[in-house]
Amino acid sequence: METHTERITSRRALGVIGLATGLSAAVWVLAVPMLGVELDVADYPGGPVGARTVGLASVIVTSVVAGLAGWASLALLTRVTQRGRVIWTWLAAAVTAISAGAPMQLTGTASAAVSLVAMHLVVGTVLITGLVSRPLTRRSASDLEPVTSVRKGDQ
Repeated sequence: METHTERITSRRALGVIGLATGLSAAVWVLAVPMLGVELDVADYPGGPVGARTVGLASVIVTSVVAGLAGWASLALLTRVTQRGRVIWTWLAAAVTAISAGAPMQLTGTASAAVSLVAMHLVVGTVLITGLVSRPLTRRSASDLEPVTSVRKGDQ
């Protein structure tokens, strides 16, 4: 099992979620106001496009909810299994891939699909890399000395 020091801190997790949210919002700002992409989507695959428009508030709320769900599921998995980070990484990658495919079926234009897929991939990539990677720590000189241990059988 992972020790307490290997678990992600609240401060770090919230920073990663904030970064993912900010970057997805930046993609929205680039696509919608700057490039003029209309993010009109259908409510369901094959439904009428334009039933909803993806606004900045939707992007922010969805990114935060996805980040909190990812963090909670990572915390749960690391508590119940020794391979929690590995399992979570694979699950998060699968969820990201599936969610990135959804805009292809819900949009009417290629530019809207590309913009939405980019937002999904940005959030997924930042959350996966940010939540599972180990934080950088300052090392003391004693940390850099070679470890000498005797394995069973090497005695």
